[in-house]
Amino acid sequence: MLRSERKSLRRFLVLYMLLMLGLFALGSLLYYRSQEQVMLLQTKSRLMDYAAEQIRRLKRLHEHFPQQNRYPRDPRFRSAIYDLEYVKIFSTLRDGRVDFLGDIYSVGDVIHYVKILDNYYLGAKYLFIEVPRDRSWQQAVLGRIALAGTVLGILLALLGYSLARLFVRPMRQSIRLLDDFIHDTTHELNTPLSSILANIEMIDPAAMKEGDRRRLERIGVAARTVSTLYEDLKFLTLERHRPVRDELFSLDRLLKERLDYFDVLLRSKQLELRTDIEPVTIRADRRLLARLIDNLLSNAIKYNRRGGRIEVSLQPGSLRIADTGVGIEAEALEQIFERYRRFDSSEGGFGLGLDIVKRIADRYGFVIDIRSRKGEGTEITLSWKVEEK
Repeated sequence: MLRSERKSLRRFLVLYMLLMLGLFALGSLLYYRSQEQVMLLQTKSRLMDYAAEQIRRLKRLHEHFPQQNRYPRDPRFRSAIYDLEYVKIFSTLRDGRVDFLGDIYSVGDVIHYVKILDNYYLGAKYLFIEVPRDRSWQQAVLGRIALAGTVLGILLALLGYSLARLFVRPMRQSIRLLDDFIHDTTHELNTPLSSILANIEMIDPAAMKEGDRRRLERIGVAARTVSTLYEDLKFLTLERHRPVRDELFSLDRLLKERLDYFDVLLRSKQLELRTDIEPVTIRADRRLLARLIDNLLSNAIKYNRRGGRIEVSLQPGSLRIADTGVGIEAEALEQIFERYRRFDSSEGGFGLGLDIVKRIADRYGFVIDIRSRKGEGTEITLSWKVEEK
């Protein structure tokens, strides 16, 4: 799966799971509130009995006052009485936050039940009954929510993944068609391209007129451009399953060979080449590093301005290639390694080069550092650990 496909898949799954999580959280909240109301209704019948008992006691106290002046208490509940003006007459409540408009409600760790008195015993209009809040129902409800959340989470994750696969299927089919086209085209390019390059090498420019030499040079530039593209296509389609053969070789010699190969392209755009190449030995597959270097040089030439400059520096542990070309916008830098991604339609290509560079760099643990400014140029540095002798 390509990085663009993985990114689209991740985005879809994140949005899907956030939506499902929000819906589940809303459903869980509504379920919790409904179970709380059920608990309050179940508690209400018990508190109504307590209130009836307390009213009888208040009536007896009212009838025998002041001979009896001790407020009635009960170990099963606490209570309080308030007058018509909401002024407290007496209270044993643990939580004094009362609601005169309520019927039964939770406050803190207790439950209050409000009873409006028809007879003003002891001047009271409102009787409050308080009992501790039972938490057992809450634990049972949270347990059911957790179990339902786990089961639904697994089912929704599987469903979301299936939907996401359907979501990216058109993209995958398009990419597969393009891959098949490239694979078939690569087979057809090999013979004519090899013939063109072989015949160009056999022609002696010294025996030609000046105009013919310029034409031959333009043919050579075009042939090498197509050859670089062909090598990328071959790498991705025909040779990707070829075993990697790592060996110890001179990277500076390979780099100079590739610079010689691109000399015709450099001269065609009148580019100044500045090199600082030190002897470097590395253990890797020569073919892979040749592809990596070719793509970096090809991009530096292709996206450079006429009469510009290319700097190539090779030091132990690093390879740096910088150009004075069109540059890349900052927000596009994170996407430049995606296959088929192109940021300048004025130049040809399939957008394969930097994808190949990234694959090879990851294969050998190279660190890629890209610095670019639009209209000023691009600098790419590859860094790796130097093997101790």
